[in-house]
Amino acid sequence: MEKTLQEVENEVVDEFSMFDEWLDRYEYLIELGKSLKDYPEADKTDEHLIKGCQSRVWLDYKVEDGRIFFNADSDAIITKGIISLLIRIYSGRKPEEILSSDFSVVDRIGLRENLSPTRANGLVSMIGRIREAAAEHASGQNNG
Repeated sequence: MEKTLQEVENEVVDEFSMFDEWLDRYEYLIELGKSLKDYPEADKTDEHLIKGCQSRVWLDYKVEDGRIFFNADSDAIITKGIISLLIRIYSGRKPEEILSSDFSVVDRIGLRENLSPTRANGLVSMIGRIREAAAEHASGQNNG
């Protein structure tokens, strides 16, 4: 049976709570980033580039059976880990599920407060783009 959004968020919080030091959490984020599936070079376009990130982050998605599946890449290892974490939580969800999320998981694991201001802004931009994609498809539009 598929896990609920809340269950996956709680799993992530539990995983991050295993690490006492933020350095270890960064290492874990880097490992998560390595687990992202390959992102096609042809899709590394301005259209998929997330504005507001210091490093370059590309996010693309497709909709299948009413669910949004995200794929992403970044040229920075920590940022790649952050976007992979967001994909793990939100990819494969219905747009309404994503829109109903308050994304508080990033605060529950202490991520936002332990990022530099520029990375924190990038995180906000990534979340914004995921929400945007969900909003486009919740309203019945289909341009992803």
